[in-house]
Order: sequence, then structure tokens, then C-alpha cells
Amino acid sequence: MTKRYTITTPIYYVNGAPHIGHAYTSIAADVMARWKRLDGHEVFFLTGTDEHGQKVEQAALAAGVAPQEFTDRVSADFRDMARAMNISFDDFIRTTEPRHLDACAALWRRLQDAGHIYLGAYEGWYATRDESFYGEDELVLRADGVRVAPTGAPVEWVTEPSYFFRLSDWQDRLLAFYDAHPDFIGPQARRNEVISFVRQGLKDLSISRTSFRWGVPVPNDPAHVMYVWWDALVNYITALGYPDESNPLWRFWPADLHLVGKEIVRFHAVFWPAFLMAAELPLPKRIYSHGWWTIDGEKMSKSIGNVVDPRALADEFGVDAVRYFLLREVPFGGDGDFSRRALISRLNVELANDLGNLAQRTLSQIARNCDGRLPHRGSVTDDDTVLLNQAEALRRVVRVLIDRQALHEALEEVWKVVRASNGYIDRQAPWALKKTDMARMGSVLRVLVDVLRQVGTVLQPFMPDSMGRLLDQLGVAPGERMLLALDAPLPAGLQLPAPQGIFPRHVEPVVPAVA
Repeated sequence: MTKRYTITTPIYYVNGAPHIGHAYTSIAADVMARWKRLDGHEVFFLTGTDEHGQKVEQAALAAGVAPQEFTDRVSADFRDMARAMNISFDDFIRTTEPRHLDACAALWRRLQDAGHIYLGAYEGWYATRDESFYGEDELVLRADGVRVAPTGAPVEWVTEPSYFFRLSDWQDRLLAFYDAHPDFIGPQARRNEVISFVRQGLKDLSISRTSFRWGVPVPNDPAHVMYVWWDALVNYITALGYPDESNPLWRFWPADLHLVGKEIVRFHAVFWPAFLMAAELPLPKRIYSHGWWTIDGEKMSKSIGNVVDPRALADEFGVDAVRYFLLREVPFGGDGDFSRRALISRLNVELANDLGNLAQRTLSQIARNCDGRLPHRGSVTDDDTVLLNQAEALRRVVRVLIDRQALHEALEEVWKVVRASNGYIDRQAPWALKKTDMARMGSVLRVLVDVLRQVGTVLQPFMPDSMGRLLDQLGVAPGERMLLALDAPLPAGLQLPAPQGIFPRHVEPVVPAVA
């Protein structure tokens, strides 16, 4: 039976250019998608752009272009970012596509026909920046006496006709679902927040607007456009063919993982499950939120000028170094701080020195002392066995951690093996064995190659191009790089290509002193 895995990023809102926070989410999802493929799963990986709503309409107006032209341009920029960061998505959805408008209308009609949607009037606080409604009790009093949303966004009192979704009907069923599925929301802090929010009582949700036009028209009532979060959430099933459940892609629903930022957990863990319950559709299996990035201790801001374009970083340091740094630097699920100094340190110490130098030392000695051919592994010592067992356990350890979204822990487990390998080569000193015991020298180098193969294989999802080059140099054929292939040893005597460096050290340019 084919194992399937469906993973999604949030669709990115197109009121501005992509930045390092967007890249972070996409890279994390990409690692998990690539890992599942490596582990023999049939994967569907979805990303895309969220293109409707009042904020987009206002941004287009400020840019002096029509909303569709504006969204075409910004969506293309997000697609370019995904490609630049080597994101292996299977579909890039745009909410302005006809297939999505059809899916939104179909779900709306399904819920309306079942009595879950009714026409009323909305009166309350709305934050355009967040595209979100807030209750009186949720507002925060700023130092200057102005009330704002919990996010700090300005709010305005809105009164207009609106369609409502009977969210209040689903409070008890949502709480029962959370109780029955303790892993549905992660990390634990976000789960606690969601449960607390639902227990405080759910009110019916306004799901249409009449005060602007840039949105999905409500079926049979074009004076209304759908609330942008209704529209956005539906993307996950649009891409799988909804409402045509006979579409071959529908086999990928429900999603195994919706990966989101912590600021949008409520929409995914409360509204979306309620919509799906009302439609009698399966719920996603897990929603996991990651934290935010600051830049040198400050929040990213266009006005400060500290917004980091991940493509510029990739051009300077290499795509794989950036991917590695973002997932290694902080516990996944928590907040992180970006700095050039930290990135350069990770690149030079862990990638260039720890892993790159280990590979270079090993392979250059095989090239010089073994005619470039893969040595035979002779008698195994206790030192060999400890290292080989540690390396062979990696795939099982990393599998568990990736399923928990503990990406930083997965990398640390790999680096434990890398550090152990550096200790091993220093203790065994194959350069010295060359003078006293050539057979043992060959055996030591073969152990190191076998360990590097394990390391390079499990690191492919994190650093696809760099690990591809490492596996090339280890003599691993492109068709033999799945996890299952690790059970088959490489043949002794295999001719290896000339070794080449994988991770060049980064040296910051010296800025001349001003006279």
C-alpha cells in the first residue's frame, strides 16, 4: 500500500514582497516534504499566494495599478523566492484562479444549503491589517490611550450587512475533537491558547463584506464578497480538486500537516476545522505553528529598513547554507533572531569545518593512498562499531524528530555523528596508519565513507544540492539515495571521483578605513 503525505505552507499574503519569514516557513515545509519522499512516501506539497481582501485592494491602489495586475506581480515574486530557495512544491496555488473561485462557491453553497450560513448584520471591531474581527474584550489599550488589536493593528468600528457562519454551534464539538486528538495542534503552547480561546465561548463568524469589492463573490448575492479567511483556507482543498472528490488528487486529503505562523493558528485550528465539520469533510491531521524572526534583536520593518530578502542571502552565502542556518539556529516552534555573524559562524564552523573538512580529509586520503578506490572494510574494532551504529541509527532518530517537527533537534542528532566522526579520524589517524598498517588505514577510511554516506543521505532534505555533491563524491549513484538504499553497502573497489570542497569558508570583506 502506497504511503501518502500531504503538507502545506500557509498561502502568503501579497500586500508586500517576500522576506526571510516567508522563506523560513517554505524551507521547513520543503525539508519535511523531501524527507517523506526520501522515506518512500507519495507526497503532495502545496504552497501559493493569498490575493484577495481589503489590504490588497488598498496596496494596489497605493501602487497605482489594478488589483489583478498588482497580485500578478507580487505572486510571481513569491514564486521566484520559492524557486530561489529550492522549494520542491507540487502545486503553487493562487486564490485568484478560476478553480479556487469555483471551490469557494461550492463550499459556501454546501454549508448554506445545510443551514450553517445565514444573512445578518455585522457590528464590531475590525482590523484591516490583520483581516480579522475582534471582540471588545480582546482589544488592547495602547500607551497613548488608543485601543488596538492584540497584534497592535489599528481597529475600526464596522457596521454592514454580512453573512454569518454558525461558529457557535461547533464549540463543544471542537473541544471534543481537541481532546480526542491531542497532537492536532502543536506546539503545546499554541494548543493551550486555542483551547482557552474556544472555551471562552465562540460567536458566529462574519464571513462576508460589502465595503470593498476585491474578493470572491458570494453565490447569488454579488453585493457581498467572501471574508478573506474563508477564501484563503479553502485553498487547501481547491488544490486537490474540490468539489470534485473523484479527482485523483483528492486521495491526498486530509492534509497530514498544515504548517503556519503562530499569528494565524486560530484561523487554522478553530475556523477551518469548523468549516470542514459543517461540510462533513475530513479534518487535517495536524496544525503546527513556528515562531517569528527578528533581525539583530529588532522586529522586521520596512521603515527601519531591516527586512531581509532571502534571495540576497542565498546569492551571498549559498542556498543550502541559508536553509541550514534557519533550521539550525533556533528550536523550531520558537522565535529566532537573525544576524550575519551567526550565519557566518554556522557556515564556517559547522558546515565548512565540521562536515566539509571531514569529507575532504577522508576523500583526499582515499585519492592519495587507495588509488581513488573505495577501500574494503576489514576487521571491525569497538571504536568502529560505536561510530557505525550511531550513524546507522540516524534515519530512525531523524524520522521520529521530523514527524514531531523538531527540525533543529534532527540536525543536532546528525551533528553528534559528525562530531563523533571527527573525533574518530583524529584517534585513528589514518595518515599515520599508512606507514604501519595499510589494511587498517583502508578500513578506517571505509568506516568514514560509510558514515558520511549515512550523514549525506539524511541531510539531503535540508541541503539538497550540497549533499548531492557529497554523495557524488562518495560514489553513491543518483538512484541509490533513498533511505532504504542505505541497507545495501557500496561495493569495495568502486572508483571515486576526485574530491572537491563542498562548503567554502566565508570571509567578510575588509572595509577600508576612512582617512
